[in-house]
Amino acid sequence: MGGSFWRFAASWVMGLMILSASQLQREASLDAERVKHLQLERLKWSLRQAWMVPHLRRKWAEAGVSPDSLKTLEDLRRFPFTTIEDFRMNFPYGMLAVPLSKVVRLHMSSGTTGDPKVVAYTARDIEVWSRLMARGLACIGVDAGDILVNTANHNVFTGGLGILQGAEMLGATAVPLGPVGSERTLELLSKLGATVIHAIPSFGLRLAEAARSMGIDPSEELKLRIGLFGAEPWSEQARRRIEEGLGLTAYDNYGLSELCGPGVAIECVERDGLHVWSDYFIPEVIDPETGEPLEDGEEGELVLTALWKEAMPVIRYRTGDLCKITHEPCECGMVHPRISRIKGRIDDMIIIKGVNVFPSQIESVVMEFPEFTDNFQIVLSKEGPYDAMTVIVEVRREAWDRRDELKRQLERRLRDVVLLRIGVECVEEGSLPRPKGKARRVVDRR
Repeated sequence: MGGSFWRFAASWVMGLMILSASQLQREASLDAERVKHLQLERLKWSLRQAWMVPHLRRKWAEAGVSPDSLKTLEDLRRFPFTTIEDFRMNFPYGMLAVPLSKVVRLHMSSGTTGDPKVVAYTARDIEVWSRLMARGLACIGVDAGDILVNTANHNVFTGGLGILQGAEMLGATAVPLGPVGSERTLELLSKLGATVIHAIPSFGLRLAEAARSMGIDPSEELKLRIGLFGAEPWSEQARRRIEEGLGLTAYDNYGLSELCGPGVAIECVERDGLHVWSDYFIPEVIDPETGEPLEDGEEGELVLTALWKEAMPVIRYRTGDLCKITHEPCECGMVHPRISRIKGRIDDMIIIKGVNVFPSQIESVVMEFPEFTDNFQIVLSKEGPYDAMTVIVEVRREAWDRRDELKRQLERRLRDVVLLRIGVECVEEGSLPRPKGKARRVVDRR
């Protein structure tokens, strides 16, 4: 048995690919012509792979297209969109393009309503996903000398293992900590000498808040220099609070379970939009109502086509996420297109008296006031036949005597930004619940 074990261990070590940060950075620095060539060749392969899925084959036949319909990259727009309903209708294995025997891992969405979305991976898929995540980490300055603490759950959700795989491929020391609470996380960050942290933004804010209340000086007690945050919309104001509270540089990261979780797009050191790895994905931004393509700088729904997925190819997937896109060159030198920070999901939009409001807009205004904590809630209610919105904010203890003045200031600022009269309620610091997972910003009492 001992001999079998060591043979297994040797094969595992040989199979663990380690790529240097410089190698990954060079790989990301393709020229525009090379990217277009790779896109066309990989798109042809992806369409042929997707043709193996009976559901997609029927759907494309009804639209009058097949893999042979693609001659140029522009022909991709002839293919119908893939939506969340395609995944739901074909739960669990109906979107597979390979036999189940070739699938080495399954991830799933939360599935809070109905069946979860199942996403399958072959061994090749896992290798490509890890490479994409490692590339992103390398481009924000992570290397083999770093200690990366990952606070995401390491289970069927993609955020935990995706980050871990990328860090390991880069040769960094990866710590799959998971969600263990703010104070314990800060303690371990200090004792382990962690230099990089991955978390959802709301947990980053809770860590910054806990560090403040515990009297932690990040420059003295923490070695953090890089923070990677994603999976929730967050504002520039939230970024500044996290950076000040933890003494690091915070970067935005984007992914979704249907594609590969983290690894789709990431900010570079310029932090002027998130680069979509266009040698592995083709991004589009469309009008969410008409489905028509939008120009650079116009806000719409992000659509993504994966150019590498073997087990479960994804063609023109409507993400439901709202952003803008630009193909203008970045100061960092990379040609990959950039998307703006995700404003929110289409289904997160709140309509009050005919005005569209996103929780991220409210957050950006609340975070302008240092007298408020990082925790707030948006409460929807009825005022007669009309919908109403109230923002509940926590006032720091040292500012409590000024709560009436702060309430008036916040109401004025919200009216200026959102163009809507929104009520404000001030409560004492620590009054609102602190969820362990993603922040629950909206409470609907209508």
